[in-house]
Amino acid sequence: MTDQTPATQNPRTSLIHVTHLIYGLHASAVVIGLLSSASVAGGLVFGLPSLAGVVLNYWMRSEVRGTWLDAHFVWQIRTFWFTLLWLVVYGLLIITIIGIPLAWLLIFILGIWVAYRVLRGWLALKNGEIPPVSTKQ
Repeated sequence: MTDQTPATQNPRTSLIHVTHLIYGLHASAVVIGLLSSASVAGGLVFGLPSLAGVVLNYWMRSEVRGTWLDAHFVWQIRTFWFTLLWLVVYGLLIITIIGIPLAWLLIFILGIWVAYRVLRGWLALKNGEIPPVSTKQ
């Protein structure tokens, strides 16, 4: 299921701040998606704040290896890539007449899922916990 035990190595305080910054960038992309003509999922994948967050994830990933923050980086990176995958499915559905209603339902559910992932991960970080990342990595 999930592994809720943190890694043995404690991260530097600056890495915790960077992880908060990345969640903040993803959260701002969600808010931009809500307040603009873009979707929440589109804001996460194509918005500059979220793209900057993913770049930071990959850039700082070696720094958090072996700490409990590594689970947060995995959570954030997976959220980005799974959102992109489902946006591709959305795009394929929207180009068909029959798939349009399903596409609109998908983009709505995807927006809720993205907002949940950002909020759930950020709250776990605030509490010094790891998000529920699968042990099958």
